[in-house]
Order: sequence, then structure tokens, then C-alpha cells
Amino acid sequence: MSAGGFHVHGPHEHEVEHVAHDAHKDRFTGTIAVTTAILATVGALFSYMGGATQANAGLYKNNAAIKKTEASDQWNYYQAKSSKQNLAELAVVLVADDKKAQYQQEAERYKKEKADIKGDADKLEAQSKSWDEQSDQQMHLHHRWAQATTALQVSIALAAMALLTRRKWLEWGMYGVASIGIVLGGLALAHL
Repeated sequence: MSAGGFHVHGPHEHEVEHVAHDAHKDRFTGTIAVTTAILATVGALFSYMGGATQANAGLYKNNAAIKKTEASDQWNYYQAKSSKQNLAELAVVLVADDKKAQYQQEAERYKKEKADIKGDADKLEAQSKSWDEQSDQQMHLHHRWAQATTALQVSIALAAMALLTRRKWLEWGMYGVASIGIVLGGLALAHL
């Protein structure tokens, strides 16, 4: 509307109004419009799942790094105990006979402490490996969800081209690519 109270139509508005008015009579347009809306909805769900699995993969990888660092700390602690054990064993050889028993006991204590530390370090490394594997699984799922989302986006683009050109082969192409996207989404849902 302009200030004078009359309305100037754009060159395409008449065609848009005509298509909208006759849409209930045009099965081609109606079918593709509904299909596009469904594909967009499913694509949004796939995209959400892709983002969620990518975030999980990052969190799991972070947990793996934390456990790896904790394991490294334990191995450093193990090395320190080894050094103390070696010094105690050396002292057994070098000190007077009356102090040998004391250093022998220290060496045995360090040996026992090292066994406990090694067990802790091995557990932490196993946890790190487990987190890494879970991260890899989540990244695989993320890629599957991304493939499914991409296929649905391509099918929506084909739907738009089919509507504009009214080519039946583009409509079939849309359904074919959408089917591939749905299958890929099903594989992701099944964790394959």
C-alpha cells in the first residue's frame, strides 16, 4: 500500500497468487510441498543428532586426554619410586652392616608401592583407551548423521527445482536422494 491508498503489484505477485489459489487443484505442487516440509523436519532432527554426537565425541576425547594425563602422572610417580628403590638397594651394598636391614626394608617398601602405582596407571590407561574408543564411535555416528542430513538437503533442493521446472524426473530424483538420506539416518540410529 502506498500513501495514496492504492496497491502496486510486483511482476511475480499475480503468478504467486494464482498458484496459491489453485494449489488445491495441483497435486504436483501440493505433494512436493508436503514432502519438502517432512524432509525439512526429518533433516532438522538428523542435524540435531549430528551435532549431539559431535559434542559427545569431543567430550569423550577430552575425558580420554584427562585419563591419559592422570596415567602419565602415575608413571612419573612410579619412576620416582623406582629411583628411590634403586638408591635404597645401592645403600644396602654401601652402608655398614648394622644399617643394611633398614635400607633393605625401604627397597621392599618401594617395590610394593611401585606395584600399586603400576596397577593404578594401567587402570587409567585402560580408561583412556575406552574413552578414545567411545569418542571414535560417536564421530562415526556424527559422520553418518551428517551424510543423512546432506542427502535430505540435496533432496529439498531437487524439490525446489522440480517445483520451478515441473520436471517429473527431478521429483523422482528428490524421492531417490531422500530415500538415501532416510536409510543413512536409519543406519545412524542403529549405530552402524
